[in-house]
Amino acid sequence: MEFSLCLLFAKLVSYTFLYWLPLYISNVAHFDPKKAGDMSTLFDAGGIIGGIVAGAISDYTGGRAITCAVMLILTAPMLFIYNQFGQTDISTTIIMLIVCGILVNGPYSLITTAVSADLGTHESLHGNSKALSTVTAIIDGSGSIGAALGPTLASVLSSKGWNYVFYMLIAADLLACLRIVLINVNKYRFLVSSSSWPVWCTKRLNSSADVSANPGGNGSGSTQEPMEKIGWGANITGFQD
Repeated sequence: MEFSLCLLFAKLVSYTFLYWLPLYISNVAHFDPKKAGDMSTLFDAGGIIGGIVAGAISDYTGGRAITCAVMLILTAPMLFIYNQFGQTDISTTIIMLIVCGILVNGPYSLITTAVSADLGTHESLHGNSKALSTVTAIIDGSGSIGAALGPTLASVLSSKGWNYVFYMLIAADLLACLRIVLINVNKYRFLVSSSSWPVWCTKRLNSSADVSANPGGNGSGSTQEPMEKIGWGANITGFQD
């Protein structure tokens, strides 16, 4: 549920930029429509980079939710800075549009791909092949609500001034970040519980020791035996981001 709501707000920000950015650049920076349209594609170019960066970081660290949270936290001040100073000159506009694209679309891409796959194939679902499609549909469907809501709200707020549009985008970003923070808080509470913490620590330590002892192996030979000897609880469920 938290990831669904997070994607709703993240997609709200992304699609508002997608539909309204050319008009914003044209009105604020006073570019002609063609140049404003060309400049707006830099946001999408940043989104390509953001998706790759977010995926690489989450694969390296193993923390999907933490990666999304960090990028969302950085997005809020960047949106404010872009609104205040992004149109001072052409080079500043280019740099800030790319950075905004990276930070806005990074979490959005990560949630719709890797997170959906992780949740849909989680061990608690007992290998149900239909779960992946169901989870992906729920998460992406929630995001579509935000995709429709964002441009609609922007059309109402833009008549009062572009500042109000950016305030709405910042608020949506913070709400998305809040949902991710709740995921991380619940994960932390799970880890420090008496029945889960020893199992998790042992799995991590055994996995590291196995990789060191068998750098070319698949890591499946030496982990199970120490776990059986220690006998600390059952498999962890609900742990993945």
